[in-house]
Amino acid sequence: MKNKITLKELAKLLNVSVSTVSKALHDSPEISPKTVERVKELAKLHKYRPNPVAVNLKSSKSGTIGVIIPNIENTFFASVLSGIEARAQKAGLQVITYISNESLDREKQITEMLTSGFVDGVLIAFSEETQRSKEFEHLFNLVDYDIPVVLYDRTNLDLAVDKIGIDDENSFEDATRKLQARGIKKIGIATSIHHLGVGKLRITGYRNALKSKEDFFIANSSKPDTLREKTKKLLVEDKVEAILCSDFDSTMLVYRMAYENNIKIPEDLKVIGFINKEVARFLTPSISYVEQFPEQIGWEAVELLVDRIENKSDRKPPINKTIHTKLIHMESTDF
Repeated sequence: MKNKITLKELAKLLNVSVSTVSKALHDSPEISPKTVERVKELAKLHKYRPNPVAVNLKSSKSGTIGVIIPNIENTFFASVLSGIEARAQKAGLQVITYISNESLDREKQITEMLTSGFVDGVLIAFSEETQRSKEFEHLFNLVDYDIPVVLYDRTNLDLAVDKIGIDDENSFEDATRKLQARGIKKIGIATSIHHLGVGKLRITGYRNALKSKEDFFIANSSKPDTLREKTKKLLVEDKVEAILCSDFDSTMLVYRMAYENNIKIPEDLKVIGFINKEVARFLTPSISYVEQFPEQIGWEAVELLVDRIENKSDRKPPINKTIHTKLIHMESTDF
């Protein structure tokens, strides 16, 4: 039989966290007697009964972890998933994969399901829409339900959980400085993810390496037509000598725009992109790229999660792990 009211709904009515309600129902000394009384009275009024599956999670493990992927068409996330599957298999864990398709509503639906208690822990790269709207309550709810969570790749959230990502800021600062060291002064950046945390960090890294504000050249938009116009301006009007591309879409657009405007790579334009290495190598000329080691990110994300699952009672501080990128020079940065 379905509960008259859920733990989450009780918390909302009382304007407190799910964790507070749960602790009050279990007479935790952390909660004041007055709050305990209020919680129990409302629970009794609404005939609240604990979810048996969620209760069972407290005492046993399901051997399953949930993974939320924002965009399966992005080869980076597909590679991360490969690393997740490999490490989970080694640990004897089953993986249930969910795809949010960069949708906040879909992400909320998924996290709501995951709070029912049928997974031991969750790996999340939150959606683009979640970042745009800055609505993170559903992610905090997972933690309130005492479910181990690890954020991967998109980690710019003040949530007390383990996180793993790459050194986004340093990757483009290093790339910019290496181009400068070869005598290139006019360096631009193209991005369709400037509104995302990782995109902002890559822009910051690029900006950090510039000599002055006048050296800043950017084409930024999540709208393809607008990004195309701005990129053309960088290449044709501003005549940048090199361009950093923060994502797959901007990399391929720069490549196409250079071709359409008779700009030769690498003679007239050096290009460095965030792009899958298999694609980068088969283009002509091949594109220099930032190696993100996605399989390693997936592997180590599972390691962090497994440690939390097996040592839930330890309550050690959250770990923030960084995977260092590597700039791979191909034909597009030949000198």
